Amino acid sequence: MSRSNGTAGVDDAAFESFVELLRGRSIVALAGAGCSTESGIPDYRGPEGSLRGRKPIQYQEFVRSEATRARYWARSAVGWPRIARARPNSGHEGLARLEASGPLLGVITQNVDGLHQKAGSRRVIELHGSLGWVCCLDCGARVTRGGYQERLLEANPGWVEEMLPEREAAEAAPDGDAELGDDAYRSFRVPPCDECGGVLKPDVVFFGENVPAARVEEAWRLFDEAEVLLVVGSSLTVYSGRRFIYRAQQEERPIAVINLGPTRADEAAAAKLEGRLGEVLPRLTAALADPIAPRAVSATR
Repeated sequence: MSRSNGTAGVDDAAFESFVELLRGRSIVALAGAGCSTESGIPDYRGPEGSLRGRKPIQYQEFVRSEATRARYWARSAVGWPRIARARPNSGHEGLARLEASGPLLGVITQNVDGLHQKAGSRRVIELHGSLGWVCCLDCGARVTRGGYQERLLEANPGWVEEMLPEREAAEAAPDGDAELGDDAYRSFRVPPCDECGGVLKPDVVFFGENVPAARVEEAWRLFDEAEVLLVVGSSLTVYSGRRFIYRAQQEERPIAVINLGPTRADEAAAAKLEGRLGEVLPRLTAALADPIAPRAVSATR
């Protein structure tokens, strides 16, 4: 019988097979929301990959409706401080160390919270953009999200104080959002672009919006440099991430998966570990950096 030694729920035999698949090969990581949930940022889907009760905002709805934009920015004004305060967890740090030590060439992430960079990852391609920036849909100007937060609060004096009970009870939601009552945003004013007076949008890819072609091309360049695709914390339900699985299969490139719950790559994966990234990735990083067999590494713990 295989023993678990050092990582909850992961037996030694499975871990050793996983390490041997990656050892001596260059790696590209495809990261999903599971990387950030351990930092207190919720995801859209549960462990089984199905959407939670809340539906994400749609791009066309945001563009067409002033009321939708007021609703988004009011909720974001409450949720943004959580994102700004969030710190990388040991999973993010494990990826950064794996890159610093050589095997990992870079991270293609579906996350928009910037935690990979905060952890020290240098080559990060943010498929879905970054919540740290706000862009104008009319002139293309970009401002920091922190700066725009100040404008939001200045344009709505007293709103924070008035909404204090709602803020304290607000449930954290994905992508810097927060659940508020229906009346919370009706009087909320949304400042326009300083440059042209146009509509401002978080610099992220909404549902129903395409990932910019140049960003996809950059991701493919990184993908093509690596010998193994390592999926971490993604169910791969969304095509923008799943496309890399299809290409890896076509090119017979090995796929390794670390996730809690099923993924759309499970049947194609050469190896999979079910576990918390904050526990598995540091152990994996140590094993790949150590020329000693992974069993010896775990035995010293």
